[in-house]
Amino acid sequence: MQQIRLLICCLILAAGAVCSSTPPPPESVNIGVVLSFGSIIGKVSKIAIQAAVADVNSDPTVLPRTKLLASLHDTNFSGFLGIIEVLRLMETQTVAVIGPQSSVTAHVLSFIANELRVPMLSFSATDPTLNSLQFPFFVMTSQSDLYQMAAVADIVEHYGWREVIAIYGDDDHGRNGISALGDQLAARRCRISFKAPLGTKATREEITDVLVQAAMGESRILVVHVPDYWGPMVFAVARYLGMMNPGYVWIATNWFSTILETELDLAPEALEDVQGVLTLRMHTPDSELKAEFVNRWANLTGGAMGLSAYGLYAYDTVWIMARALDAFFAQGGNISFSEDSRLAKLGGENLRLDAMRMLDGGKQLLESILNVDMNGVTGRVKFLPPDDTLIHPAYEVINVIGTGHQRIGYWSNQSGLSIDPPETLYSNPGNQSSSDQHLGPVFWPGKTTQKPRGWVFPNNGRHLAIGVPNRVSYREFIGQVPGTDTYSGYCIDVFTAAVSQLPYAVPYKLVPFGDGVENPSLTELVRLMSAGVYDGIVGDVAIITNRTKMADFTQPYIESGLVVVAPVMTRSSNAWAFMRPFSPAMWAVTGIFFLVVGAVIWILEHRLNDDFRGPPRRQVVTILWFSLSTLFFAHRENTVSTLGRVVLIIWLFVVLIINSSYTASLTSILTVQQLSSPIKGIETLRTSNDPIGYQQGSFARNYLVEELGFHESRMVPLKGPEDCERALKAGPHKGGVAAVVDEQSYLELFLSTRCDFSIVGPEFTRNGWGFAFPKDSPLAVDLSTAILKLSENGDLQRIHDKWLMSSACSSQTTTFQVDRLHLSSFWGLFLICGLACLLALFLYFLKIVRKFSRHQQADVSHAAAAAASSSAALSLSSASVRLQTFLSFVDEKEEEVVSRSRRQSLDRASNRNDCEAVDGETQDSKSGRRVEFSTNKDIGTENGI
Repeated sequence: MQQIRLLICCLILAAGAVCSSTPPPPESVNIGVVLSFGSIIGKVSKIAIQAAVADVNSDPTVLPRTKLLASLHDTNFSGFLGIIEVLRLMETQTVAVIGPQSSVTAHVLSFIANELRVPMLSFSATDPTLNSLQFPFFVMTSQSDLYQMAAVADIVEHYGWREVIAIYGDDDHGRNGISALGDQLAARRCRISFKAPLGTKATREEITDVLVQAAMGESRILVVHVPDYWGPMVFAVARYLGMMNPGYVWIATNWFSTILETELDLAPEALEDVQGVLTLRMHTPDSELKAEFVNRWANLTGGAMGLSAYGLYAYDTVWIMARALDAFFAQGGNISFSEDSRLAKLGGENLRLDAMRMLDGGKQLLESILNVDMNGVTGRVKFLPPDDTLIHPAYEVINVIGTGHQRIGYWSNQSGLSIDPPETLYSNPGNQSSSDQHLGPVFWPGKTTQKPRGWVFPNNGRHLAIGVPNRVSYREFIGQVPGTDTYSGYCIDVFTAAVSQLPYAVPYKLVPFGDGVENPSLTELVRLMSAGVYDGIVGDVAIITNRTKMADFTQPYIESGLVVVAPVMTRSSNAWAFMRPFSPAMWAVTGIFFLVVGAVIWILEHRLNDDFRGPPRRQVVTILWFSLSTLFFAHRENTVSTLGRVVLIIWLFVVLIINSSYTASLTSILTVQQLSSPIKGIETLRTSNDPIGYQQGSFARNYLVEELGFHESRMVPLKGPEDCERALKAGPHKGGVAAVVDEQSYLELFLSTRCDFSIVGPEFTRNGWGFAFPKDSPLAVDLSTAILKLSENGDLQRIHDKWLMSSACSSQTTTFQVDRLHLSSFWGLFLICGLACLLALFLYFLKIVRKFSRHQQADVSHAAAAAASSSAALSLSSASVRLQTFLSFVDEKEEEVVSRSRRQSLDRASNRNDCEAVDGETQDSKSGRRVEFSTNKDIGTENGI
């Protein structure tokens, strides 16, 4: 029996082996490693890769029946040798290549990987363009420089800087990295102001020439993205040139942190060269795997070198390859190679290109690599589509201090800058607002903790070209001193005082704009500045929308909106001056309310008060007299009803307010000189077709035409105050203008000596004057702070008093106001009074209806007589009678109604007594008759009737 079972099991196993199409995994698999082992990255990576291969082969859970073999090839700092070594690897059965180290070489070798379908994994070639669709078989197993440049841009934005100088190696890695930096800065409204490329084997003289050019620029923020083998020379030259002094900021990419981590004993001189430098390091979260590998590192290297982030990523790259191969074999993958028909045609005796083979399962192996999801010494390893970059890119921000360095914060693409490790924020990322971005304290170059300003004026001997409008009018604001090249005025003094508040010198020269015959267009001046003709503008430049799109403005140093100036005349008193305090609508509503309140009081008092009774004529006179006498509180009629008193109290309060307002307004009209103008403001000009004046070169014309819809033919340009005065005096019917629309600052100066005109209506735009500078200019911010200081210490007011005299026509230069009282000021009082009247009438009506229904008695005789008539006549008669009865009841005095009610009650009581007596007698007589009738009936029956 046991033999039969054994036989069945063998048959089943044999059948399974026959049915299975999965080939067994090979005993060994080859991968190639192409690095420069003499470089800082190559030294660390070689040891890490060898350790990883040994760990993979000793781990039974990964490739249990396959041995991983790594073939190491040294490129010796040569891109050409790197290409040759990879070509040699392709002649052997190599399933993948770890490398190359250089991004420049990776661009070339990626074409070979694409052709032969051999995956290429690199942890040190971090050029952002290598993640493109052009190179599908290139896999970047560390962080792309795209994220590193985003971290640099966030640091620049965090400290409020706007321009940087980029120093980089002039190769694919350097150029593409700086290009990514430019894009990231542009997204934050920053920019690279100067690019300083260096050759791939730059000498000290070449570095000196480049840094001298950078020192002559404006920015003091320098980003260094160069190879590690000559990068430290940049800082040595910078220190020699004095560019490591206070005011400079140096930000190095992760090449510099690699040197700090790997070189355990840096020379004191080298450390002195880099004091205050900021650098980035690829962040790897703490874990047990990382701690174990870090502890092994001293044994692996004998303590000769430190472990950099590249060493950790090199170690994980081998594990990525091992797990991908394990998954590849589990899915039935088979290592096989075939000829490339295109290479076979190029075969020759020397190059032997036909010896290279194409990996048949290369695409499947690539998918296995990109599907790896594991925990390594660098943290979680997973590739995210579409560009197949590693999950959770993050960097540490390092500051070099003294004999070492310290971490001042982190950056990740999810949380931005933070003092907390990124992995603690992945589950609860912040909103990345500026308030959430933090870094620790920094020691800047020059051993200072004060944040550098980040820019200076270029040290090239060039002065800032400051444009000033060459005005022909209102020279109190800005004007050229006759016979000189200098300028004076209110605007010039404010600018000079503000510049003196700055903690640095500003070399500038004033350049006039305009022909001196007509006032120039300030909008055109701003446009020329944005085009680079001027470095700034000082003058009476209003801050308006279309100008802010072209330039940055300082804090306004004077408020000035558009107003209307028109001729005014003194209004004298006349025989009808007493009518002027109230508008016609106010007079009409007041009169109506006098009559309405009188009628309401009459209704409420008519049944109770003898003063409100009598013949109709007398009652009408009483209503009129009572209502009008309340104006003077001289009414003699008493009010006895509660509702009447409430209404009267409210009305007397309204009358008190109206009397007080009328008295005050009339007193002002009769005792204060009044100004009048047919134009009340901009709305009056809208409804007319009269010409309107504006100052030549002012933005008022465009605003009236484009924003308010005034016809262009109505606009009349005026050069100066004299032209404005003549045009206003002539008027619209004699070739002049009805009004002038201009900025308030000009017109206040215009009106200071011209009392025949005044500002009418309110200011209909609000803006101010400021100094203009190109977009993102730091001068705009610093001068704004200086202007605020001038305002706080009173200097701004003193400059104003010096140039802009106070008005000699103070009563006229104030904004023209209408002296009439309008209904809008009193409608609340009238509303309260009207509601009180309606409520009193409603309550009174309910009370009367209730009394009427209670006192009404049915007229029985009238109802019996009317019963014989038709139903229609009965209906009409009943309604008419009821209405007449109700009106009579309402008109009847309350005392009479009460007296009649009492009499009716007494009559009803007397009738009830009489009826009771009569009812007794009637009962007896009825009983006797009943007996008599009964007897007679019996007699008649007996007689035969």
